[in-house]
Amino acid sequence: MAKRIFLIVLDSFGIGAEPDAAQFGDAGTNTLKAIAGHPNFRGENLARLGLFRIDGVSCGPQMPEPVGCYARLREASAGKDTTIGHWEIAGLLSPEPLPTFPEGFPRELLEEFTARTGYEVLCNRPYSGTQVLRDYGEEHLRTGALIVYTSADSVFQIAAHEDKVPVEKLYKICETARAMLKGKYGVGRVIARPFVGSCAEDFQRTPRRHDFSLLPPAPTMLDMLQAAGKATIGVGKIHDIFAGRGVGETIRTSGNTEGLRVTLELADRDFEGLAFVNLVDFDMLYGHRRDVGGYAAAAAEFDAWLPQFIEKMRPDDVLMVTADHGCDPSYTKTTDHTREYVPYLLYGRQLKQGINLGTRYSFGTIADTVCQALGVSVDVAGCGVWHEIAR
Repeated sequence: MAKRIFLIVLDSFGIGAEPDAAQFGDAGTNTLKAIAGHPNFRGENLARLGLFRIDGVSCGPQMPEPVGCYARLREASAGKDTTIGHWEIAGLLSPEPLPTFPEGFPRELLEEFTARTGYEVLCNRPYSGTQVLRDYGEEHLRTGALIVYTSADSVFQIAAHEDKVPVEKLYKICETARAMLKGKYGVGRVIARPFVGSCAEDFQRTPRRHDFSLLPPAPTMLDMLQAAGKATIGVGKIHDIFAGRGVGETIRTSGNTEGLRVTLELADRDFEGLAFVNLVDFDMLYGHRRDVGGYAAAAAEFDAWLPQFIEKMRPDDVLMVTADHGCDPSYTKTTDHTREYVPYLLYGRQLKQGINLGTRYSFGTIADTVCQALGVSVDVAGCGVWHEIAR
């Protein structure tokens, strides 16, 4: 059995369109292929774990004898967003999609929002998070009305200038919205989007974004691990995604670089259980902004970090690397997430090497494997692979 598992989610690191991608408007998308040919990309250490030997992957440097085990995971839930993807990773399937609002939110809902918060609303449309500041930021500064917008995902986003609405006040407003948004309006996330700047030309979002997620409707692997007395450490936005449920310790980070530093520090700590890490910059800074070069550079940063972490791993540690959906930075039809397979890479001294686990239907494979590896009774969706890879 394992003592410590480090599960790292490269947020949006898809590896090719799923069979039903066309139903989501994402036919032909492939996040990995989009970045693998860019000069900024480096993937030698990911190749050693088996990334480029996964079913369906036809790009990147081949490694004849990878040291990791590897699989391609297909999403079983009806969605392609962060909340549903992470819930499925943790063993909770979502057969029905969370509600989206492609025409904006109903007037009666926003009237209730104004009555509860005292703030009028601007925009109320699906919008790029950076463009919405250019188009509505100055009006927000003049009038004090909040910029409320959505996307193809199940989100209710509220942008406000930090000088106009202090960040802690914005968080309270989001908590009010979260309490309102239930039932048919139960979006996956309410997102606080603070920004700074003096005019449309220099507005920019700050790192103090905060997500207020829908509470998972059923137990996940985090609850099961806690019930078994195991540590559950959430790094990055893991606490937000699960609304704190099942997360014993939270370490918030400002982005990938800090998340990687924190994970290295955790490797020096004694604990028994799971460190669940989200690296959000792939998605937030590069995927949605369709920045192929930035995404490739972020992958190179992670690739360069891997040997440092592996050097620190103890004999009973397991490293797992995966993703929660795609966000192909070369796909210009939209700026939204893309419905893609995700990688599942596993490495540890007690694991076999070079095992191709094929294609698995459900990200819940990860939850099962985590629980099996830590000796915890499994009652989650998926089919764990621990018995196939443990020595």
